[in-house]
This record gives sequence, structure tokens and C-alpha cells, in this order.
Amino acid sequence: MSESDRSTLFELMGGAETVRRIVEAFYPKVQQHPLLAPLFPSDIGPVIDKQYLFLSQFFGGPSLYSDAHGHPMMRARHMPFPITVERADAWLGCMSEAMVEVGIPNDLRDFLLDRLKGSAYHFVNTPADE
Repeated sequence: MSESDRSTLFELMGGAETVRRIVEAFYPKVQQHPLLAPLFPSDIGPVIDKQYLFLSQFFGGPSLYSDAHGHPMMRARHMPFPITVERADAWLGCMSEAMVEVGIPNDLRDFLLDRLKGSAYHFVNTPADE
């Protein structure tokens, strides 16, 4: 197995610095989105920090989120919020825009978003009309 075969998505996307840049580009978009903004606190700083920890781990980097907060249990953590398919789509759209802004190559961006789709749609817990 070559060195490149052992690379994680975390490494391929540029490691901690790139994950941080994506998260910091992502949340201003979320805060401006009419479907997403109401779900988030006005003090977005702690949310940004947790998302950085989670995405680092999710993409194969260090287990920062689990080390700080225990098992992610992301579906359970999102249950208090009304998440519709439309909101999942909006979340993924904001993430795609953030990745473009940061300069993630198209093929890698598509692959990363495909990985995130499973989680985004797994969190859906509310019909569209609510």
C-alpha cells in the first residue's frame, strides 16, 4: 500500500486548516439562510467550534469531537430541532458554497458532500409542512 492509499479525507482536503476554513465560511451562509438561521443561536461561536471538531473526526482526522464531547450521537443531538428535507438540502447547499469559497476541487467537493448527505438526511425528523 502506498502512502497515498493511506491518506484520509481529512488529509486529502488539507487537514485542520482547511476544515476550519470551511466551517468559518459555512456558518455565515447558515446565519443568512431563511430556513436554517432560526435553528441556530445568535452566538454561533460555540457551534462553529463543535462543527470543526466533528468534521475533523468525520473526515478521518483526530477524534477531537469524541475526546471533548463523547460519542457524537448526532441524530439524537439534532432531535430537538425541526429538520425537514428542505432544511437538509439547504444545509448541504450552504456547505457546498463554503467548499467552493475555500477552493475545494470539484471532484473532492462532490465526494465530501456525498458523504455528508447520509448524515444530513438521517437527521430529518419533521415533515415538510411543519
